[in-house]
Amino acid sequence: MAKSNFLLVDLNEPKTKKLAETITSETSRKILNHLVEKEETETNIAKMLNLPISTVHYHLQKLQEAHLITAKEFHYSQKGREVLHYKLANKYIIIAPKNISGLKEKLKGILPAAIAALGISAIIKFIQSASQAVPMGATESLSADAAPQAVMKFAATAPQVVEQPDIALWFLVGSLAALVIYLLVDLIRERLNK
Repeated sequence: MAKSNFLLVDLNEPKTKKLAETITSETSRKILNHLVEKEETETNIAKMLNLPISTVHYHLQKLQEAHLITAKEFHYSQKGREVLHYKLANKYIIIAPKNISGLKEKLKGILPAAIAALGISAIIKFIQSASQAVPMGATESLSADAAPQAVMKFAATAPQVVEQPDIALWFLVGSLAALVIYLLVDLIRERLNK
């Protein structure tokens, strides 16, 4: 699954209060600023910022709960303990006045259908272009003098190629329009039910 670079929070969610408490703490901000430059262990952060290790541990836990830092890499100390390496999660925090996670979930729900429409239109385009190909080998074996006469004769007897509309493009536009209409109707229905 792709990593999301956005942290979307609603003002009414309880996690918003925790996030606000975390980023308003001066110690947490010092740790965040320190982690901008490089990833670091808990012990090194305490030494570099001249803070007690218990304070650093507490704030690192709060920053992880707020999804502002991650600790996926580690090494083993001489005593055999895991020593985590903390780094920024590189997320933009978006604070929304109202809950818009419903729209976000609906967009995620129709994403597979949009990808399927794109794939089907690509297949249609491939089939359409393959069926419109003119055989090129018809004039290759002729001499230079006979080639223009043969091409004229072939053009006179061959069925006329009529420019067909781009079916793949129309399919894609229609599919995406149907998905947008479905999304709008669903959102309107949800608002009327509230």
